[in-house]
Amino acid sequence: MTKPLTPNEWKLSTEQRPFHAATRHLASIDADWTLLVKQVGPCTHLPKPAREPYEALIRAIAYQQLHAKAGDAILTKFMALFGGSNFPSPNQILAADLDSLRTCGFSGRKIETIREIASGSLSGLVPDRKDADRMSDEDLISRLVTLKGIGRWTVELFLIYTLERMDIFPADDFGVREGHRRLKSLPKALSAKEIAREAQRWSPYRTIAAWYLWHVPRDNSTKG
Repeated sequence: MTKPLTPNEWKLSTEQRPFHAATRHLASIDADWTLLVKQVGPCTHLPKPAREPYEALIRAIAYQQLHAKAGDAILTKFMALFGGSNFPSPNQILAADLDSLRTCGFSGRKIETIREIASGSLSGLVPDRKDADRMSDEDLISRLVTLKGIGRWTVELFLIYTLERMDIFPADDFGVREGHRRLKSLPKALSAKEIAREAQRWSPYRTIAAWYLWHVPRDNSTKG
């Protein structure tokens, strides 16, 4: 069975790396978390903070329910439709005809959502980056889920990857629930409500906890 890290090992493995405070906190929760952090190693979470909320949300919709390569292909065609260099403006998207957007690979429902985001950006419903940074997590969630086609999970990933919020836990995400099931050797995954309650123990670093749960080995070899 893998041994927990000694204090000196912790110093070498975490103090000079990003997210070391979060990693140290999670590893202190219990033996399972200690072993998971030791096996997976330092967190390599990579946010994309340069993007405006409007762009980040449209990109999230492009990848929704698709493998990364399929999402990449759709976004490449989408960008090419508008010249290929700068991300299209809300007005450009609203002016584009339905058939042109369909040729990029978007479904009718996704096109409707993308147009909703573009309209929301023009109306101020979708805040710019400066305003978003001033808003609380729950205020952003409650505002953005009023957009047709945008659910809590999409906004939570936006908070994680664009706004770099450190205490977001996407309880509806299958990957984190399945990762927790493997981590704890449970017969079935906890419900979203149950894991959200459990995740209170991982605050104020629930974002990093989610990252580690996404990386739980499929063979559950953290058990030794």
